[in-house]
Amino acid sequence: MGQLLFKLNQVPEAEAQAVRELLDQAGLDWYETQAGFWGIGVAAIWLTDAGELPKAKALLAEFEAGWIERMRAQPPESFWARSARKPLPLLAALLSAAIILTIMIVPMLGAWD
Repeated sequence: MGQLLFKLNQVPEAEAQAVRELLDQAGLDWYETQAGFWGIGVAAIWLTDAGELPKAKALLAEFEAGWIERMRAQPPESFWARSARKPLPLLAALLSAAIILTIMIVPMLGAWD
């Protein structure tokens, strides 16, 4: 029976892919399960051999320490930097908000005449 090694809930795809590659390089047999359509299942990486669990956990602990350091060295992209890089989503949201506010306010302008 498989042993749970790494849950994939809220894990960025880049980190999950790096864990998959780490397990492949270490020669460990593993499989992955998805949460499913309703999100009821367990999205995780499992080991097929329970005897490999200590080795896999040691590899994973070492990987996570390095991953944390790499992520801390890269500050997250700011709202303004993302908006400058991709202005269309911001402009679409602002335009949508302006249209909705106009639809809500214009009928009220003539309500007290």
